[in-house]
Amino acid sequence: LTPALSQRERVRVRAKRPLRDLTETHMSKFLLVDHQKCTGCRLCEMVCSVKHTGCSNPSRARIHVVKWESQGVEFPMACMQCEDAPCIAVCPKEALKRDEKLGRVAVDYDACIGCKLCVAACPFGGMGMDVVAKQVVKCDLCDGEPLCASFCQPQAITYVEASTANLKKKRNIGAKLSELVKKLVPG
Repeated sequence: LTPALSQRERVRVRAKRPLRDLTETHMSKFLLVDHQKCTGCRLCEMVCSVKHTGCSNPSRARIHVVKWESQGVEFPMACMQCEDAPCIAVCPKEALKRDEKLGRVAVDYDACIGCKLCVAACPFGGMGMDVVAKQVVKCDLCDGEPLCASFCQPQAITYVEASTANLKKKRNIGAKLSELVKKLVPG
């Protein structure tokens, strides 16, 4: 009898890749979004659609700005390039594979049958459907040079190493904690 596999192990088996040694170095850049800097201009959607389809049509972009107008929040959303990607796990034709060099999940359009199981499985809405091209679409990180990040004037979208993003978060929380301590502890 074979012991039951954990969710993480099933995804890795399905993706046909070995469990990774945590000391292994690999490309770990990703799109970091700072919603507080987003102006809602949607230029990211336009450059993405032009690059991938040849026309300026934000509905065909791989990134979409989600707006909560009552709160005044705009949030660019694209594929999160999940380590344990549900889209890879559900694909019956193994048309989605991890590109270790760029740290992305890539679509093999020759293998894809258009069943859209990946679209349904993505918890972030990162997989979509281009109704004109009649195929699933997702962020491909523009082969390592994402145009959305390059064109984002307020730098709401940046393409950074994971360690850099972590350091930014630590600095931000440090500054907030410092302010809180200053308010609570009399000087």
